[in-house]
Amino acid sequence: MKNITKIQLGKNGPLVSKLGLGCMRMSSIWGGPTPPETESIATIHEALDHGINFINTGDFYGAGHNEMLIGKAIKGRRDDAFISVKFGAIFHNGQWLGMDLRPMAIKNFINYSLTRLGVETIDLYQPSRMDNSVPLEDIIGTVADLVKEGKVRNIGVSEITADQLRKANDINPISALEIGYSLAERGIENDLLPVAKELGIGIVAFANTAEGLLTGEMKAPLEQNDYRNHFSRFQGENLIHNLEKVEVLKQLAAGKGCTPTQVAIAWVKEQGDLIMPLVSMSRRARLPENIAAMDIVFTPEEMNTLNTTFAIGAIHGGTYLQR
Repeated sequence: MKNITKIQLGKNGPLVSKLGLGCMRMSSIWGGPTPPETESIATIHEALDHGINFINTGDFYGAGHNEMLIGKAIKGRRDDAFISVKFGAIFHNGQWLGMDLRPMAIKNFINYSLTRLGVETIDLYQPSRMDNSVPLEDIIGTVADLVKEGKVRNIGVSEITADQLRKANDINPISALEIGYSLAERGIENDLLPVAKELGIGIVAFANTAEGLLTGEMKAPLEQNDYRNHFSRFQGENLIHNLEKVEVLKQLAAGKGCTPTQVAIAWVKEQGDLIMPLVSMSRRARLPENIAAMDIVFTPEEMNTLNTTFAIGAIHGGTYLQR
C-alpha cells in the first residue's frame, strides 16, 4: 500500500493527505446520469486504503445524494476519513439558483449534512462561495458557533477574494481555501495565493485539468451537446489556440513516460507544501494514475517550459470558474 504524503491544513491544523478525493462526479449535478453506487463506494474504499483520507463533497451535490453515498462508504471507517463539506449553493431541477448563506440556513444545512453522512462532526465545513448577500462576519461567525457546538472541527472557505480571505481569518482562523488552480487557471497567483501562504492556510486545488483541457484528449470542435461549449475557453479560435498550448504539455508528458493529466496534477502539487491537488473521480481505475502523479518531479528546464507555455493569460477565454 502506498503511503501518501501528508500536509497540514492551517496553522496547528489537522494533517491530511496531499492528494484529495473529490466526490462530485459520483452524483448527478447538472441533470446527467448517476454513476453506479457500488463503483463509487469501491473508489472511496480504495482511496482510503491507499492513505487518501481527504474526502470532498458538497451538500448540494445530487441534492444530498453525494453525502449519503459517502456516509455508506465510511460506515465503520470514520477514523480513516477527513470529510470536507461545502454548503450554501441552491439548485432546482439541475439549475443553479444562487446562494443562501444566512445564519439560519447554515444551521439548517449542517444538521441535514450530519444526518446524511451519519457522523457527529464534519472535519472541514465551508461556504461554497461568497456572493456579498450576507456579511462575512455572520457567515464565518455562524460556522465558528458550530465549532463550539462540536458539529464542525475546522473552518474553510471557497471561491473567495484575497481581501475576504484576510477578513475571514481575522474573524476565526481559517484552515483551508478551496479554489480552482491549474496550469490553465493561475490567476490566484497574483494575490490570493500569496495571502493564503502568508496566513498558513492550506490550498485545496480543484479543476487541475481545467475541465479536461489539459488531459490531452480534447479535440476541436467539441461535440454539440458538450456542456463546455457554453464557456468561451472552448469556443472557436480560443479552443484552437488553447489546444496548441496543450501540445507542449503532451510532448513533455511523453518524454517523461506519463500522461498529460499526470503532469497537470504533478505541477499543482509542486507549487507548495501547503497545496493539495483535489482530483475528482468516480472509478477505481483512475486511482493508480492519479496516485502515481504525486511522485513525478520536474527538472528546472521542464518547470520553466510549463510555466512559460502556460503563463498567466496564455490560455484564452474563461469558464464558470472565473470570478
